[in-house]
Parts: sequence; structure tokens; C-alpha cells
Amino acid sequence: MKIYGIKNCGSVKKAMVFMECEGIEYEFVDFKKTPINVDKISIWANKIGMDKLLNKKGTTYKKLGLGEMTLDDAAKVKFMSENNSLMKRPIIEYGDDEVLAGFDEGVYEITFVAIDKS
Repeated sequence: MKIYGIKNCGSVKKAMVFMECEGIEYEFVDFKKTPINVDKISIWANKIGMDKLLNKKGTTYKKLGLGEMTLDDAAKVKFMSENNSLMKRPIIEYGDDEVLAGFDEGVYEITFVAIDKS
């Protein structure tokens, strides 16, 4: 399991605490140290959908004025690769190529406590 995000993000911290409390091992990938590229972001967008991946409520989205632009998915992916903070956090890869974005304790309970904790 890999958790992607920014170490000082509140949602990322909650996800890591949840995993630690449940005894679930994970690898943390910090966007600031290891930027996520177009290929990886495209895979995530195809798996979970652009609406679940792109954080339209964040300050980066608003600062860049993306809401005022007409962007196709390829352009959105390009923006996210250049500004990883545009993605909802955390992004978790788990199981057989499954992906989740954002923190939701109820979803985590169902998804991660029910799967093998290794």
C-alpha cells in the first residue's frame, strides 16, 4: 500500500494515523519530494474519475483560475502534474491496483480493515 500526499496536510495525517492504529503497513510518497507525473495521474483518473481526483475546492485550483477555463481531461492531468497540490489528498494505492482519493474514515473502515493488513 502506498499513501501519496503532502506530509503536513491534515487529511494525509489522518490517513496515516488511521493506518497506524489499524496496524496497516504503508509506504508514504511525498509529492514535494517525488512529484507525480502525467502517466501516474492519468492511471488514477481512469480508475477513480476526474471528479474524485481533482480538488476543485483547494486554494491552488482557485489561484490558477482553473474554474474559469474550459479544460479537457488531458489538460487537467497536465495541470495536476505541474501542481500536484491540485489533487485530492491523500491518494492511496492498495490491493490489486485499486485507488482511493481523500480521507473518509467510514470508507477506510470498510475498505482497509476488511482487506489483508499487509
